[in-house]
This record gives sequence, C-alpha cells and structure tokens, in this order.
Amino acid sequence: MTSIQGYLGDGYEVLSSVGHIRDLASKKDIPAEKKAAYGKYSIDVDNGFDPYYVVNDRKTKTVAELKRALKDADEVLLATDEDREGEAIAWHLLEVLKPKVPVKRMVFHEITKDAIRAAAENTRELDLALVDAQETRRVLDRLYGWDVSPVLWRKVGSGREGSALSAGRVQSAATRMVVDRERERMAFVSASYWDIEADAAKGDEAFRIRLARIDGAPLARGTDFDDRGQLKKAVIVLSEADARALADAVAAVAEASVTALESKPGTRSPKAPFTTSTMQQEAGRKLSMSAKHAMSVAQRLYEKGYITYMRTDSTSLSKQAVQAAREQAVALYGDRAVPANPRVYASKSKNAQEAHEAIRPSGEHFRTPASVAGALDRDEQRLYDLIWKRTVASQMSDAKYETTTVTLALTAQGKQVEFTASGTVYTFKGFLEAYEEGRDEKRSDADQSSDQALPALAVGDVLATRDVEPKGHATSPKPRYTEASLVKALEEKGIGRPSTFASIIDVILDRGYVSKRGQALVPSWLAFSVVRLLEEHFSDLVDYDFTAALEDDLDAIARGEQQRVEWLRDFYFGSDSHVGLRHIVDNLGDIDARELNSTPIGDVATLRFGKYGPYLEVPNPDDPEGKPRIVNVPDDLAPDELTPAKAQELIDAPVAGDRVLGENPANGKLIVVKDGRFGPYVQENDPVDPDAVDEATGEVAEAPKKPARKAAAAPKPRTASLFKSMSVDTIDLDTALKLLELPRVVGVDPATGEEITAQNGRYGPYLKKGADSRSLDAEQQIFDITLDEALERYAQPKYGARRASAALKEFDADPVSGKPIKIKDGRFGAYVTDGETNATIPRGETVEDVDFERAKQLLADKRAKGPAPKRTTKRATTTRKAPAKK
Repeated sequence: MTSIQGYLGDGYEVLSSVGHIRDLASKKDIPAEKKAAYGKYSIDVDNGFDPYYVVNDRKTKTVAELKRALKDADEVLLATDEDREGEAIAWHLLEVLKPKVPVKRMVFHEITKDAIRAAAENTRELDLALVDAQETRRVLDRLYGWDVSPVLWRKVGSGREGSALSAGRVQSAATRMVVDRERERMAFVSASYWDIEADAAKGDEAFRIRLARIDGAPLARGTDFDDRGQLKKAVIVLSEADARALADAVAAVAEASVTALESKPGTRSPKAPFTTSTMQQEAGRKLSMSAKHAMSVAQRLYEKGYITYMRTDSTSLSKQAVQAAREQAVALYGDRAVPANPRVYASKSKNAQEAHEAIRPSGEHFRTPASVAGALDRDEQRLYDLIWKRTVASQMSDAKYETTTVTLALTAQGKQVEFTASGTVYTFKGFLEAYEEGRDEKRSDADQSSDQALPALAVGDVLATRDVEPKGHATSPKPRYTEASLVKALEEKGIGRPSTFASIIDVILDRGYVSKRGQALVPSWLAFSVVRLLEEHFSDLVDYDFTAALEDDLDAIARGEQQRVEWLRDFYFGSDSHVGLRHIVDNLGDIDARELNSTPIGDVATLRFGKYGPYLEVPNPDDPEGKPRIVNVPDDLAPDELTPAKAQELIDAPVAGDRVLGENPANGKLIVVKDGRFGPYVQENDPVDPDAVDEATGEVAEAPKKPARKAAAAPKPRTASLFKSMSVDTIDLDTALKLLELPRVVGVDPATGEEITAQNGRYGPYLKKGADSRSLDAEQQIFDITLDEALERYAQPKYGARRASAALKEFDADPVSGKPIKIKDGRFGAYVTDGETNATIPRGETVEDVDFERAKQLLADKRAKGPAPKRTTKRATTTRKAPAKK
C-alpha cells in the first residue's frame, strides 16, 4: 500500500480491506425471522439462492476506517485483484460502504509507478459477471460442504459434529487423486529382470555400454512390464543365473566390434513463462517450497513491486515484457541468444477476463537477480531468480544438439550379443544458458539413458570390453504425488483454479487426509474411508470430469454465457440429465459405517479405521466370546506398506506383556508396565500367583478367564501414562511409583492456604493451584520442582509465568513495536514474536527459512488481521439479490 500511495501522490488515500470484509453467516448469526428461509445454509435455496452475508468480526474496525475515509472522498477507486475473487471483494465493499460519490474500478497487474498511474487513468465499471461467478462458487461450496460433511461426521468421524472431517467440491477430488495413486501402489506387482553393463574402450577413452539384444531379440526393460508384473510384448527376460553366465562369457571374449553408428540432430524449445501452477511446481522441484509457501513469497514480491500479479493462468507477455526479456538475453548471452521473431505463447485459459499476463519481473526493464540481492530476503531472492530466469529463457533461441547411438556386437555362448550406448552433444545451448525446467520423480532410474561423451568411432572399429557386470532390476510403482506433481495433475484434469491449488493442498494436510513423507504426499486410512463413502454415495461429486466441468461452467458464468440462478438450480435440485445434490442427500439410505471403514488385507486380517485411528482385526478362535484380536498399526506405516506379509508380521510380533516392575511397599500390590493401544503406561494390580511370572522375561502369564457373573463392579486399578522421555523397556519401579502418585503435592501456598500440585496434562506438564495453573518447562520438573520454585512462578504475571524457552533465532528491533524480534519454540510449534505480537511460522516453512525480513512480514500480516474475534461484537448484515446484468 505504501508503494501505491507514493505512486498516486497526496491527492489519494490508500486503504486496504485485507481481503473479504464479509462472508456467509453462520447459523447463530441469522435473525429469528429469517431462519426459516436462510437457516440451514445462510442461503435461501427456494428464492434464487439468495445468500445472507455478515461483516466478519475481524473486519468491523476495517469497515469503520473505510467509512471514515469515505466521508471526505470525492471519488472511490476499487483496486482489488482482477479476478473473480477480487471482483467479488470490490462488490462487497460497495454493498457495505454504499458510497454516494462516483465509484470506478481500477485494475493493475504490477505495482510499479507507470502501471499504477496508468490504472488510475484508465478505469472501468464493476464486472458483475465475474461477481456472479464468484458468488456461484461460494454458494456451491457451502451447499456441497454443509450437505456432505455431516455424513462424514456420522459415518467416518464417529458422530463428532464439527470434527476436522469435511467434504469440499475440490478438496474431495484432490484427496481421491492421492488415494487412487496409493491404491495403484497397493495393487502393484513388481517384476524383476536382469541385463549386463560393461565399459567399452578405444585407446584411453572409455564409455558405458548396455546389453540391448540377443540374436536380434530385444532385452526386457522396465517399460515392457505392466503394473501387474506381466510383459506387454515379446522380449527376452534374463534370470540372474542367465545374466551371470552370459556376463562371464562376454568378459572372456574381451572385445566387441562397432556394427552401427547413427547420429540424429534435435532441438529443444524453452517453456512458457510462469503461470500460477507452473510457478508452484518449479518452486517445489527446485526450491523445495510448498505451494502455500511459494504463493506467500510471490505475494510479497508482488506487493514490493518486483513481479507482476501472481494469480494467473495466462502464459502471454506484454510487448514491453517481451522486449525487456530479449534485451537481457542479448546483453548476457550474445546476439544469437534470441530468435529473429519474438516468441508468442497462447494462453490455455477459456476465460479471457481472467487471462492476465504471465508471472514475470515487473517494469519495462527487468532488474537482474544480482541487482536486487540486498532488498529481498532469502526466499524472495530465490523465487525472483527463478521467475527472472524463466521469463528471459522463454524468449531465447532453441537449444540444438546431436545424439549419437553406437551398436557393438560380439559372439558369446554361441549367440550374437549386441550392446548399445548413446551420447548427446549440444551444438548450441540457446535457452539452456539461462534455465532448464525441473523434472518430477521418475518410476525407475534403470531405464533412463544417461548422456555421456563418446569418442570418435567408425563402423568396424574393434573396442576392448572390461568391467562386465550383470545388473538386476525391479519395476517400481508410480511415485506418490508431491505438491508439485499434484498441482500439475490438478491443472491437467481441470480441477480447481490456479489460485486455489495451494489452499487445496493445505486443507487436505490440515484435515489429516494426507501427510508428508519428505516431499511425497501419503494418504491416511481416514482418507480411504472418506473417499470410499464419497465414491459409493456421492459419485458425481468426486468424479474428475464432473468436477472439471463445474470449473468450466463457472468460467461460462464469468463470461456471461450462463446464468447464476439457473445453474445453481440445476446443480442443487437436478434436471433431466443430472441428479441434484438435494436428491442424493435425501435418498442416501443406510450406510454401513463398519463396512465403510474396513479394508481387507489379503486373507490375513481386516484393517479397521476407528475413533482412535487404524488397527487390524484378526480372527481369534481361542476367545470364548468369539471376539477378534486387535493388533495396533504403527502410525508411520503407509497404506501401501501394509501388505499381507507385513500384517502377518505385526500379528506374529511378540505382544508386550505385563512386565512386573516390583511390589508397591505401601500396599503389597504389583506394579506392571504395559504397552497399550494409546501408549505405554504403568498399572497397579492385585498380587498374582508367583508361578504365573516368567522368571526369564518378567512377564505375567494371562490368567484363564472366569465365567461372567453379576457382581458389584470392582474398583479399577490405578494407572499412569509414561512420560514421552520414558520407555517400557527401561522404566524402573521407583519411577513407576512416582507416576502412580501423580498429581504430586508440591506444598501449600502460605499466603492463600491453597495446595499446589504438579501434574501432566494434554498440553504438557503444569502446576495447579485451585483454578490457577502455570506451565512447566519439562516433564521431569513434575518430580523435582520445589515449593519455593513453584511460588516464584505464581508470583509472575499469568501469561509470563511460563519460562520462555531460549530463542531459536534473534533479530533486530521490529520497526513497528521497536522491540527485538525472536523466534521461539511454542506449544504448537515455532513462532515469531516481538513480545507484543505472536505469529506462527506457516506450514511448509522452517525456522531456517525465516530471516529478519520474513519475520517482520509475518508480524505485519498478523497485525493486519486484527485481534481475535469477540462473540459479543454486533455485526453489520445485509442480503444480496442476484445483480442485474449490464
């Protein structure tokens, strides 16, 4: 905003709405007289899908500031982003502020002096078709989520309304994609094959060759097998024994003749400039940034005026950008670096109103990465460098190369054996001088030909062969999605919009549907249950083509080719060609939750997903009541790793028995340690027959079960969970007794007479005195803290009582508060603080990623959001009718 204010001058006052100022109301915020019409969704589905909006609690102060500024204004310029979301924000501002002065729509795609001034001089009217498209999307998502999510709560979320489970038009399709990939991996059957590699030498020059054919028949490669391990065509599959025998025979011959040489020229063209999705993909591949983090960094670069608008699906460049890119390419790499005519990249977007320029460095002359090094933080510098290189390379000449393939033959075991090798030489690097696009993970490195330098060869040359080595290979399943490859797949299938990809991935991670193992996205068993329910009962809603068609329809509404109300009526109530959402929800019938949450693991066991996570259910014929045996599934075991063999291994693993630690001297009861389903714990039991204790292991044999009979319930034995730092294998009797005595009485506060106790809780160790609590720094302090130390903590202010952990990083003073900025490790993860404002480090960023500039930005973003919402705040409300088309 500061930059925009400076470019416009003193005659303007620039204020930010910080995004949307209002949204659909929650149920409790709808007046009683309107609940009949709007109650369920905050949408009157029977009257044109009219939404009921409220001003967000956190935006009441923002709205007040905007109204104050409006009193002295002669004109209002709405300068929100030029896309559906931005147009809708502008429309909401008009609805709430109701200005009586002229209103104009100002749009720009880069924050530079020329762009801002040009935008102020060339305004337009509000585009109500774009508003309609965004409002349709918002209503659609509310109807979808609020109708389908309760079904998940009841059938997958153990009936917990408001649990983390949710269904969404796009997030559900994305979750299904990750689950489908895991299903492919689970069904995959690996195939093994062997080949032979050797070195071929001409004088002092050697290169690697690989067995290709035997008596003219091709040798098997990984691509010759399908995902069930079956051959797709007739090839020779060498066994290990055959490969080793043939390798020995080749080594004995020790030479091969060049029988063929083939050289082919080729060219490679540069990729188009970045769109939102391709930028996210490359930032993931090259910079290891999550999609969300990449967008956050790009947002900062845009706001600082270094790049153009970062939410775009256009690959086109303006004339000035093309000229700037060509000028820099020539300056850096010479006159041959650019072709005679500028390159033109056609946009893939069907919606011309949203087809802005590609993401590029801003301005008529690009700033080189070296020239901006001191002005940007580490991540901003890295991403700007990537955008700059991609933009410049997009206007550079094709790379030219020549690939030579050589075939060498020899006779071994009475067979004609042929080896091949390839070498590529770039005769002109062209755009590769500046940039080369990254690649997603490949299924097998064994089948990738490696470029190497070949010596000058001619047909008939006889080369020495040495270091002959048989090589075994196994086919591998498709790699799991990474954030980069999932973004690419979402775009290819037409699911979601470029600006939503980061939030889609963030949602499925937050919901627990997916977790990250390195860069790979691994679905949880929860996701399997959710996807199965949606596939069986809401098939259209997770169908990829159907979801993509919805995006096309929203584009059509944005172009004014479809009408909002008619489209929503067809989606919700149905038509001759489409079953409506309401009909699906009203006719779900019975859903067997137990069956829904079950997955057979071969003939070995059944995987169940319950309230507390996944477990194996195994038939137990020895149980007198016929109850199955329950076997825990490790949290870090991915679904595709739970094979029948692995399940059997878990079943056969020794069960951690009740290891006797000793006798409680106070009452004579036995203290045992157990490894329970919800973690390790100690338990105080009645004494048992000494003969039931295994002298070698210290474990207690299970007593025979007695017939059930009605009797007064016996008191439950005392139990206590082990601390995180403790182990079932190493805990001793004294420690177990201390755990069982918790909460520990530290002493009595002499000033109040209240007892102070130390105990462990859900969020860690703490002190308790009446209703007043204070956090402890470590679990061991529960046993060690003295009364004086406890009183000292209570003497400190309530929210200063917890001793701050040592700062992970320290920076200079924040320009707003004037206090030093620190990064600390808090209860819910690392956060940035200046002592007044705390800002959590976003998912995908690490402490190492955060420098002084990033820390300042996080605090500024947190302040911009304002204080936490207060439930008693009175909210401004209004309803919206579909705007008339202009």
